[in-house]
Amino acid sequence: MIKKAWFELILSFLGILLLFFIAAPVAKLIFGVEPKVLIDTVKEEEVYSSILLTFSASLVATLISILLGVPLAYLLARKNFFGKSFVESLIDIPVIIPHTAAGIALLTVFGRRFFLGRFFSIFGIEFVGEFAGIVVAMMFVSMPFLVNEVKEGFRSIDVKLEKVARSLGSSPARTFFKVSLPLNFNHLISGSLMMWARGLSEFGAVVILAYHPMTASVLIYERFTSFGLKYSGPVAAIMVITSLIVFIFLTLINRKNSVEGRERENELD
Repeated sequence: MIKKAWFELILSFLGILLLFFIAAPVAKLIFGVEPKVLIDTVKEEEVYSSILLTFSASLVATLISILLGVPLAYLLARKNFFGKSFVESLIDIPVIIPHTAAGIALLTVFGRRFFLGRFFSIFGIEFVGEFAGIVVAMMFVSMPFLVNEVKEGFRSIDVKLEKVARSLGSSPARTFFKVSLPLNFNHLISGSLMMWARGLSEFGAVVILAYHPMTASVLIYERFTSFGLKYSGPVAAIMVITSLIVFIFLTLINRKNSVEGRERENELD
C-alpha cells in the first residue's frame, strides 16, 4: 500500500511539472501585461484586423478540409485497397516536415509562375500575399488532425449499424449521411477544433506564402523583430486570450454534443 502511494506521488509530481511547464509561460504572458496596455493594443486596427484575418482564414481552411477530408477519412476507415498505407502516410507528412519547408513547397505549386498558381489566376484567385494563400498554408499543415480524428471516429462505429440501414433499403449515400456521419459527429467536431486551433497558430508556411496581409502570428513576429518584447507581448497576449475564450466555448458545445451523441447511440442499441 505504501509503495502504491509513493508511486502515485511520483506520477503526480511528474504530471505537475509538465502542467507547470505549459501553464507558466501562458499565465506569465497573459498576466504580465497591464490591462490598459491590452485595451489600447486591441483598439489598434492592425491588431484586430490581423486577429480577425487569422480566425476567418483558419475557419475557411477547416470548412474546406471537412468537405474534402471527411469522405477520405470514411474510405480509409471502411475500405482496404492497394496503397492504403501510403495514403495514410501521405496524410501525416505535413505534421513531420518543417513548416517553413512546407511553405516553400506550397510556393512551388501555388506561386504565380507555377501550374496551380497560373491555373487559379485564370479565375482571379491569387495565393502569394493573399487571403487564399493563408488558407492554403493553414489547410496544408493542419488537415491531418481533422482527417485522422474523423477516421478513428468512423472506425469506432459498429459496421453492423450501416449494414442494418442498407438491409432496410437505404442507399450508401443515405446511410452515410443518416447513420455514419451523425454517429461520428463528436469526432468531427473534435477534429475540426484541433485543426482550427492548429491553423490559428501557424507561422512558418504562412510567412513564406503570404507575409501580407499579416496574420496574428506574423504580426507578433514582425513586431518582435522590429520593436522587441514590449510591443509584441501585448499582441501575443490578446491572441492567446481570444483563442482560449473561443476554444473553451466550442469545447463546451462539443461536450454537450458528446452527451447527446451517446444518448443517440444508446437509442440505436
